[in-house]
Amino acid sequence: MSCSIEKELVEKTIAFHGHSCPGLAIGIRAAELALQKLGHPEQSDLVAIVETDMCGVDAIQFLTGCTFGKGNLIHKDFGKMAFNFYDSRKNIGFRAVLCPDISGNAGLELRSLSRKVAIGTAHGEEQVRYEELRRSLQDRYMNAELEDMFIIMEPAFPIPKPARVLQSLQCEACGEMTMESRTRRMDGKILCQPCFEKKEQKI
Repeated sequence: MSCSIEKELVEKTIAFHGHSCPGLAIGIRAAELALQKLGHPEQSDLVAIVETDMCGVDAIQFLTGCTFGKGNLIHKDFGKMAFNFYDSRKNIGFRAVLCPDISGNAGLELRSLSRKVAIGTAHGEEQVRYEELRRSLQDRYMNAELEDMFIIMEPAFPIPKPARVLQSLQCEACGEMTMESRTRRMDGKILCQPCFEKKEQKI
């Protein structure tokens, strides 16, 4: 079944991200899955922990309302196409991992060409093929059955605690205000993390 999110909303998601690509399509479908299983933001207290920083995270922010600023989107830099979604009100959640086989040979070819495009060594025909593969994979992702696209399992993390407003302290090195939980102490002084790391450097 093709993506059930309205075309107009998909277009707005693309505009929010800045371009259309396979990575964004993955995020759109992951968000669709979260909305189907847990409900829309007005029906649930959605929280997301994403294990990647790829394009699709923008779709998750736009479509689910989970954002860094609200504290209900958390990034774990694992480099995995994996997304944990929760309804903190109902104390339920799941983890969706992109199926390794969904990309097929097109995905392998695209990854190979992507390296050439990134370093500027792709010739004309390779550039054309690269764009064809991107469109092809995007269409595949947007039209796949969700159960064929993702492996569903238990969340990898407990439901995050609600965001808290904490006191800010002044770094005694640079003078900038820093959230208390992010400060460090050295030689009896309160330091922000960058100033702490400068003083802690071994070389």
